[in-house]
Amino acid sequence: MKIVVLYGSTREHGNTEVLTEQVIKNLPVQRIFLKDFQIAPIVDQRHDESGFTKVRDDYEQIVLPMMDADVLIFATPIYWYGMSSIMKTYIDRWSQTARDDGYSNFKEVMSNKQVYLIAVGGDEPRIKGLPLIQQFEYICEFMNFTFKDYILGNAVKPSEIIQDEKSMQYAKTINKTLLETQ
Repeated sequence: MKIVVLYGSTREHGNTEVLTEQVIKNLPVQRIFLKDFQIAPIVDQRHDESGFTKVRDDYEQIVLPMMDADVLIFATPIYWYGMSSIMKTYIDRWSQTARDDGYSNFKEVMSNKQVYLIAVGGDEPRIKGLPLIQQFEYICEFMNFTFKDYILGNAVKPSEIIQDEKSMQYAKTINKTLLETQ
């Protein structure tokens, strides 16, 4: 089983990464740190006769491994009650890929992937992070993913996530589940 982790934080070794690393402990995964890539925002040309203009950036280096994965783990800090801007920009580009002749089977290839969401925030994330969970549920429904599970961790300062025993324990539970399916 191929697992790809998409990290949406701009901080090295931030709380989201620490929690996610607990989820993937002892698993063979491909880590993709979105901050390390140039991903241009989408220019919505869905209704233009000529379609989307080719974009020259690093997007393809990320989308190809994702298409090859069985399990996708989206790891994002909760910024302003949603996912990070770089993760949103990346997901927005799927609209272009779905209409790109070079990826004529994008949605078909992407279907039936298992998805996990790991999100960490500091303003009552287990309540105020629920719209983010709902957004991912809709994304998964549209893409025909299986939304397996999520963690909404509570932390602000560096390494504070370690004090969120509930989230750290649940990360171990998800890790055990993933290890059993290897």
